[in-house]
Amino acid sequence: MGCRRACERRVAEQGCILGTAEFFERPIAPFVLACRLRGVKPAGVGLIGRRTGNVEIALDRDRYSGDTAVKLTVRRIRFIIGVCFAVLGTAQVQAAGEAVLSRPNVLFIAVDDLACTLGCYGDAVAQTPHMDRLAASGICFQRAYNQLPLCNPTRASVMTGLRPDQIKVYDLDRHFRDELPDVVTLSQSFQNAGYFAARVGKIYHYNVPASIGTDGFDDAPSWNRTVNPKGRDKSEEALVFNAEPHRKISGSLSWLAADGLDEEQTDGMIATEAIEILREKRAEPFFLGVGFFRPHTPYIAPKKYFEMYPLESLRLPYAPPDDRVDIPTAAFAHNCPVPDYGLDETTLLKATQAYYASVSFIDAQVGRLLDSLEELGLAENTIVLLWSDHGYHLGEHNGMWQKRSLFEQSARTPLIVRCPGQRPVGISRNVVELVDIYPTLTDLADIEGPSGLAGRSLRPLVEGNSTRWEGSAVTQVLRPADDRLPEQVMGCSIRTPRFRYTEWGEGKYGVELYDHQADPNEFDNLANEPDARSAAVIARLQPLLRSRASGRTPTVPVNPARL
Repeated sequence: MGCRRACERRVAEQGCILGTAEFFERPIAPFVLACRLRGVKPAGVGLIGRRTGNVEIALDRDRYSGDTAVKLTVRRIRFIIGVCFAVLGTAQVQAAGEAVLSRPNVLFIAVDDLACTLGCYGDAVAQTPHMDRLAASGICFQRAYNQLPLCNPTRASVMTGLRPDQIKVYDLDRHFRDELPDVVTLSQSFQNAGYFAARVGKIYHYNVPASIGTDGFDDAPSWNRTVNPKGRDKSEEALVFNAEPHRKISGSLSWLAADGLDEEQTDGMIATEAIEILREKRAEPFFLGVGFFRPHTPYIAPKKYFEMYPLESLRLPYAPPDDRVDIPTAAFAHNCPVPDYGLDETTLLKATQAYYASVSFIDAQVGRLLDSLEELGLAENTIVLLWSDHGYHLGEHNGMWQKRSLFEQSARTPLIVRCPGQRPVGISRNVVELVDIYPTLTDLADIEGPSGLAGRSLRPLVEGNSTRWEGSAVTQVLRPADDRLPEQVMGCSIRTPRFRYTEWGEGKYGVELYDHQADPNEFDNLANEPDARSAAVIARLQPLLRSRASGRTPTVPVNPARL
């Protein structure tokens, strides 16, 4: 009777249509029990399943067209459900309900340049109640690592489930289909399983802010629909303060405490458009990619978010005065080679304020999405996965800023997952990788993905069923030749639960070893003068690293004329 009452309740809430039809054992639509009249077709949506009786689980009434559609009263709903149970039996109806619940939606939230500057990651400064709420209701991976801390490579890696060495993407201007034209992306796997796949905002690479409002470096086969909002932040770029006027605001420390409402900003519009798709597609399975542009530079958020972080409450990160002495030159080349870009402390604190303001602004937009899932009755059947393309430096190691390093701040990435019916797991300290996202989502949704993915499913961790997890993560970055490096140099780093080992040019341009148990800030490079114990660690980690990432300079072009 519990299953029958649950069916009655959900049909009463969602509405259905009276008529004669056939029963589908594996319906595509979540939650809604319905019947339809002969000849009444779903509006633009196909039904999938095996016919086993004279009732179907179908789409809600908003998705139907036809003059003969008749809305049911609660009494008639109960009558029909009773007939279903009498004719088909409890087992078949219950099986149908279970099939419905086995088709979870996916809300796939990407946040550009977001470090682990969140309350749920232990950041005492950040005010991020909504992402913290998401983490508290699911699992927060404290040790998740990207494959290459730069927008295009890491996003291509996540969406293909392959490492940079497999897709040959190491920089901003090469598309993964140049190397693998027929690769099946994450959202394509969901499309192949009957899902509607949409993108709002930045999932693949964009040149920010220049490409806002366009498709950017998108992949058309990945989506059934794309939406590219453009807010007042684009029209007000002339108001942005640029602390480094010799550089473009796309890469300089630059910011704007904006006038107006959240909804007027591009990211506010992205949340609004995503909510509209949630509402429109709530009765069919969807994979919705929602990509926010901030906190990528220029840091732009409404003024109220700047006011949350008074300058006098902020501090620049500590590092020993000699922190850079034992670190290879390649670790800094092409990434803030001059400490703090030569800027004064007040300017740096204002940049820090602007970054945190942008993070809180995005947190508010994530909150709008989560609230809409609840309001639309989708929360209990939607997987929510939130990730960032990489971490971010805010002055660590005596003045490193932004990304493209192999230190913890850049390689470590937020990753939060919440699943329908999942008991909150809380914090996981297992080492995982962003390349694990693809097999994890297909596994959780019980759909078939391609063979040969580089990662592995995190489902045992997400469901709290794994007490033993042997994991390590590999991150790499390509350094171009400049006045500090005579040639291109590939840096590769492996992170285990305790150690980080890094090689530059397979060791030719330096090595690093950090013991995170004793040195979580990576101040003491043990590879500089290794004792017997450190040498043993290097001997163990070096072949493991080289088996998963090549330290050789790639032969593919680094910056072809694409954008």
